[in-house]
Amino acid sequence: MSRPRVLVVDDDRAMCDLLEEALDELGFAATTRTAPAAALQALAELDFDVVVTDLNMAGGDGLALCARVAESRPDIPVIILTAFGSMEAAIGAIRAGAWDFLTKPVDVDVLGLAVTRAVQHRALREEVRRLRHAVAAAGQWGEMIGASPAMRSLFDVLDRVAQQDVTVMVTGASGTGKELIARAIHRRSPRAKGPFIAINCAAMPEALLESELFGHVRGAFTDARTTRTGLFFQASGGTLFLDEVGELPLAIQPKLLRALQERTARPVGGDREQPFDARLVVATNRDLEAAVEAGRFREDLYYRVNVVHIDVPPLKQRVGDVLLLAQHFLEQATVRMRKSVRGISGPAAERLLAYGWPGNVRELQNCMERAVALARFDQLMVDDLPDRVRAAAPMPRGVTGEDGEELLSMEEVERRHILRVLDAVDGSKSSAARVLGFDRTTLYRKLERYGPR
Repeated sequence: MSRPRVLVVDDDRAMCDLLEEALDELGFAATTRTAPAAALQALAELDFDVVVTDLNMAGGDGLALCARVAESRPDIPVIILTAFGSMEAAIGAIRAGAWDFLTKPVDVDVLGLAVTRAVQHRALREEVRRLRHAVAAAGQWGEMIGASPAMRSLFDVLDRVAQQDVTVMVTGASGTGKELIARAIHRRSPRAKGPFIAINCAAMPEALLESELFGHVRGAFTDARTTRTGLFFQASGGTLFLDEVGELPLAIQPKLLRALQERTARPVGGDREQPFDARLVVATNRDLEAAVEAGRFREDLYYRVNVVHIDVPPLKQRVGDVLLLAQHFLEQATVRMRKSVRGISGPAAERLLAYGWPGNVRELQNCMERAVALARFDQLMVDDLPDRVRAAAPMPRGVTGEDGEELLSMEEVERRHILRVLDAVDGSKSSAARVLGFDRTTLYRKLERYGPR
């Protein structure tokens, strides 16, 4: 793994050499220039993670250099050094766009910490940019976002079924977004200009549910003081979404079956069938085949509502979408709460990836809203996450190639190699550093970064 690159600018050659040696021992790759013009030329030719520049130089002004870098390369943080630690100088540095401001003589450890933080800041900005680009470029179907193979396959099926006027059954665990799919199907269908009406079949008693679905005439029962139009008729020209259809009472199921077969329905207390023109989309988190075998759901109705079956994968099966969705929900929450949280820290991202998300996308959305509400910095930290997510142990995550071999990130490859070398030399960090070609400081930094897994 390449070392972070630092450009040091100071008109004192001896100071350049001193800082270059100190940064090298801390694990950075330092390049020095003795004039702002030469530094700008180096920035035009090479990529750096951080610029460290003196404030007062014979060949130019460090503040002017900082301003030029902020204008041309705003992604590179600048740290300004000065022998004059006045408040006026600090304010000038901040106005020029400096990331940090240190006074000479510079303590090596303080400089190392400042550069490390600047590198992390740049990495965060790059990750935020990447995630924002990924959110914009990711597959999106309605309000659903996903770049994983499972979601791209789902979007392909939805593209085809939306245009066909057939009944659709959406299955999946709670929180996977079944109603979002129903709404997206409606919006992309020829019925998009018609109404979309949704009802949860488990949310009301049997007598009221029948009246809601099919309507009733005045006097049909004690409280029927006026005639009510049922949802099947209200949804004519559009889509009717029956959520939790597996909870539909057995007594209502034959009437629903007849309505779907004949495209007509009779209001409660009515004496004649009335036609309707609504597309039906149903959803359930239950196993309807098991319910049919147990006698809780009619087999003929099951086949009538299951013309096209769409199964929504749980979030644990689409780990590649977790950070994509997390960034999306973060941006939504920051706009709504008017907070300037821009991204997710590395350790927090690891917890998000390690957690199993039993509540699926809905739980992730709630998690991110809570985290943004509690955030004190410009990125989400581990402490901002709920206890159950914080407790998730980060695990290395790879993918599998065609030959069945696990494919890992370069960081994970390096981590495993370092641990194997340490094991081979009985834990001696000095010996491990020699074998690996690192100095001891670099090895300690890497071990601290990776931590126990």
